[in-house]
Amino acid sequence: MPETRTDPLPEDTVDVVVIGGGAAGLNGALVLARSRRSVVVIDSGSPRNAPAEGVHGPLGLDGTPPAELLRRGREEVRRYGGRVVTGEVVSAAPAAPSADGDPRFAVSLASGGAPADEGGGGGLVRARRVLVATGLRDVLPDIPGLAPHWGRGVVHCPYCHGWEVRDEPIGVLAAGPASVHQALLFRQLTEDLVYFAHGTGLDEDTRARFTARGVRVVDTPVAEVRSDGNGITGVLLTDGHVVARRVLAVVTTTLARAGGLDGLGLPTEDLPGGMGRRFVTGMAGTTEVPGVWVAGNATDLTAQVGASAAAGALAGAHMNAHLATADTNAALAAASSGTHR
Repeated sequence: MPETRTDPLPEDTVDVVVIGGGAAGLNGALVLARSRRSVVVIDSGSPRNAPAEGVHGPLGLDGTPPAELLRRGREEVRRYGGRVVTGEVVSAAPAAPSADGDPRFAVSLASGGAPADEGGGGGLVRARRVLVATGLRDVLPDIPGLAPHWGRGVVHCPYCHGWEVRDEPIGVLAAGPASVHQALLFRQLTEDLVYFAHGTGLDEDTRARFTARGVRVVDTPVAEVRSDGNGITGVLLTDGHVVARRVLAVVTTTLARAGGLDGLGLPTEDLPGGMGRRFVTGMAGTTEVPGVWVAGNATDLTAQVGASAAAGALAGAHMNAHLATADTNAALAAASSGTHR
């Protein structure tokens, strides 16, 4: 049963608003809340890994269902006084700074939280700092029958799903140069691997390497993915032949989720080969926009759950350090002002 609990939005300005309630956002919020920072996490409730049966790789948590991992994370954040609000961010932008120049931001929600007369912020969160942890969305090749099996019979990452599909008849649907490397990784997991070139072209050296590893290459384009009630059964080619497969691996185009964030003015960059688009960050998720950090898949498109969580924790610690400096500067200025009165 999906969690329906949502906390009221605060009326006062909080230290940090976290946009995104996945591993990166929740771990960043946890670090901040444990440092006694006031934190609000805005969670749209649409995690990338929702179709998967379990997350893999994080030590001590391997195989945990994604929804259960996030439920635990939300409760941990709340345990230290953080708030988690279900809602969709429609705008986020800098607001007028404080009298001493400390940054301020306004984040508006389409829904979520309680109305102002019930202790909430009426769809608006004001914060001193922003952590963007919105994750990414995957764009699959436009092949009929492919998308319905995403996250189960159609996979992208050998480290996230590889063990679960080991020894199955696997097909790699080529979508660009990265698909060649993907095929070599999945070959480690099965002896029955077919590479569907699908018009991408292969040089002779790559073909020789595939032959040496026992990878069969199919040059005829793919027309459709076939399935039955139990999952994928094969790949229909444009010449009418069907190649039996139980699992398909595909490199997706990965795009940082940026809805409602235009007002922050965060720089983005396109990755080579049409692989995707990410937010540009520096050390610990810093950005060119003072007061805004980015962590997780929104900037590191290949990060798994564990890496995203670690990036969120690092960003949270970095943000707390900056806030501590700002608090000290403000206290010093107030003390100096009082001395001169």
